[in-house]
Amino acid sequence: MNAADQAVDLALTSRIATLVTLFRQEFPRARADLRPWRHDADTEVWTDPASIDIAFHLPGWNPRYQCRSILMQARLLTDTEGNRSRLLGIDLAGLNYTGEQWRLSTVGDWAVEGRAIPAEAIAEQLRCFCRQAFELFNYPTDPAS
Repeated sequence: MNAADQAVDLALTSRIATLVTLFRQEFPRARADLRPWRHDADTEVWTDPASIDIAFHLPGWNPRYQCRSILMQARLLTDTEGNRSRLLGIDLAGLNYTGEQWRLSTVGDWAVEGRAIPAEAIAEQLRCFCRQAFELFNYPTDPAS
């Protein structure tokens, strides 16, 4: 689901903004798009209400990245009280005009797979971002929790 549509309360809105900041710390020239999906019948069939989707657009094609855009889908689990979301996993996909070039998933061994994978330094920056995202969502902010 588009990150902009998920920003329904202050806590989740703050975390979405922090996700963008964390990504831009690793990739300062990336531009965030909080509405990567169109609102039409074809796209809304695939809407996952338990995810935050953000696209990050790079300023141009670079062989180190092997893509022009990176689509992030962060899957959440909301607790039984409905007031705290935990991060279950992240899928990142590197895309260009011919489609998906590579994919990194935090389910499994966090390996980057695909037909044109980025340089290892870029892959490590992506993994660093994912680790920080898990800390953001899954580290208790209240000492009592």
